[in-house]
Amino acid sequence: MRLTSEFTPARSRDKQRKTQTPARILAAHAVEAALGKKAHDITVIDMREVSGVADYFVVCSADADLQVKAISEAVQERIVEQCDEKPWHREGVEHRQWVLLDYVDLVVHIFISEKRAFYDLERLWGDAPIEHVPDTAASAEEVALLQESE
Repeated sequence: MRLTSEFTPARSRDKQRKTQTPARILAAHAVEAALGKKAHDITVIDMREVSGVADYFVVCSADADLQVKAISEAVQERIVEQCDEKPWHREGVEHRQWVLLDYVDLVVHIFISEKRAFYDLERLWGDAPIEHVPDTAASAEEVALLQESE
């Protein structure tokens, strides 16, 4: 359920983004960067109708902690280069088991496969539209959830 009353979600009051780039564009760049570093089981979750946390989650898996680091760095570099946007907050960068990159309207989750299975975000947010990106996808253009207008 979307909050539509006079209440402003905490993310709108406390977190500020540098640009007005639509969240779906940020998410598309995150997907492309993850694909470029061979992330697998990439999922896009449209959070707009179920939570005020963010508009989109991009969730992906890696086989090793070094790959988690590489994916995280690639996502950050791509979004800075293409959108002039840095994460508002980062978690897990040191341990590289679950890295969270919070771009206010987009949250990117990069997991070691075992951690992803344990936390199972797709089940947790099962009411949200979810799209699985084929590991063979060439780009984010194949992600229908990111093609719709905002």
